[in-house]
Amino acid sequence: MKLLKAIGVIVMLVGLAALVVMLNGGWQTAVSAAVAPQETQGGPPTITTTLVENGFSYPVDIANAGDNRLFVAQQGGLIRIIDANGDLLPTPFLNITDRVEDGGEQGLLGLVFHPNYTTNGYFYVNYTYCTTSSCPDFGSTPNLYTRISRFSVTADPNVADPSSELVLMEVQQPYGNHNGGDIDFGSDGYLYIGMGDGGSGGDPQNRAQNPAVLLGKMLRIDVDGGGDPPDCDSDGNYTIPPTNPFVNGSGGDCDEIWHTGLRNPWRFSFDRQTHDMFIGDVGQQNWEEVNFQPASSSGGENWGWRCYEGNHEYNTTGCQPPEAYDFPFFEYSHSLGIAVTGGFVYRGTDYPDLQGYYLFADYGNGRAWLSYPDGGGGWDTSTIGFLPSVTSPSAFGEGCDGELYVAHYSSSNGAIYKIGTTAVVTPIYGGGEEYNFLPLVLKGEETPFPVTPTATSTVTATATLTATVTATPTSTLTPTNTPTHTATPTNTATATHTPTSTATFTPTPTSEPPGCN
Repeated sequence: MKLLKAIGVIVMLVGLAALVVMLNGGWQTAVSAAVAPQETQGGPPTITTTLVENGFSYPVDIANAGDNRLFVAQQGGLIRIIDANGDLLPTPFLNITDRVEDGGEQGLLGLVFHPNYTTNGYFYVNYTYCTTSSCPDFGSTPNLYTRISRFSVTADPNVADPSSELVLMEVQQPYGNHNGGDIDFGSDGYLYIGMGDGGSGGDPQNRAQNPAVLLGKMLRIDVDGGGDPPDCDSDGNYTIPPTNPFVNGSGGDCDEIWHTGLRNPWRFSFDRQTHDMFIGDVGQQNWEEVNFQPASSSGGENWGWRCYEGNHEYNTTGCQPPEAYDFPFFEYSHSLGIAVTGGFVYRGTDYPDLQGYYLFADYGNGRAWLSYPDGGGGWDTSTIGFLPSVTSPSAFGEGCDGELYVAHYSSSNGAIYKIGTTAVVTPIYGGGEEYNFLPLVLKGEETPFPVTPTATSTVTATATLTATVTATPTSTLTPTNTPTHTATPTNTATATHTPTSTATFTPTPTSEPPGCN
């Protein structure tokens, strides 16, 4: 890729190598004797962001097709290409604006290429579709559906065929928000689909804990055939992996389910080296969470929503004992942000000091964190201040070479930045009071967020962060309507599967990540 178009902007990273600090009312876990990178390097690396290309309209996902191009999904229904020279091609790769219902948290939300894309030309998208002329952004939406579809590339590698669509799955969305949207292939070759809880606020029908519905779940399907027939989408064009944890044949629990208890898993990813799974699940009104599933898991994790929001009770009516649920390895309160954007583990070669770190951020203000396993089954997680120049990080993405990218969400000046580092620094710890409230793309509830966040506790560290972010967001989307539904929360079904996996993250850094075609 040609020389990137702007000089990176640096922000000071912050961290405590001796503690994993669960901020503002959370818990703390002592670090084991294992030596983490921040100890040998004198602190976690300093993150930079370098502009690759701008001029996007609401970019929400970044993917690669096994070569040096980056594919950027825009919420309105376009997929655009940044070519190997770093140029934004004028002709979209795919234009499905004629069928995408966008606005609020709806739209073209996810993109992934088939593992054998170079031979079959297949790629997959997750988008919302309305069976009438339009569907509301909030409130009851009986005509709104999540669609998982397959498309094919044409003879021109930079142009896909919009008429090649094969709809694999449709899931009716009872409300306009909490549509999840991310999709990704695991190392097992199966397609994973993050589904929100169906929307409104507080999961009024407790769908995330009901194994008889697909909402509020992580799904796993086989797009290549050879498994069992679809269960909870009888018209589906996919099969069910026989090792899915809820497989019981037609009826009862949905055989498509891999995890239960999710609220709105906006972004999840797999570590390309260890194959472990990380899920950023957007919280209700107090806590954001990041979940970890080891590659050795047989599935069936229950992440607790709506019984728990992060590690905290939310609505435990009809819930099981706490030991029946799986809890996040990290949470943060809404005094620090308002909507988590899950990230990636860095496995590139350009920045060795970032090797093995999991990077994620908050959509509402660009605050970011780095996590690394502590060697004893826990995690060292360091807050790193705000991502430079990226005040609304809607998605992270990975190049074919393992380098990381982040999307800045804006109506007309959306941008893609490359993640980098500079020399390491002595760790400090600090905060900041800059807040940019969430556009509807991720989250909107019956009552809009207050104008000024209120901290529920104080941070005890005394060092402060002096670096500031000078860029300001251009998106000003705010909730404009309030649902009037009066649904009463009920809990009539509970999942009984209890995962037993206790495997831990054990990275083995390499200087030779998978290359590009």
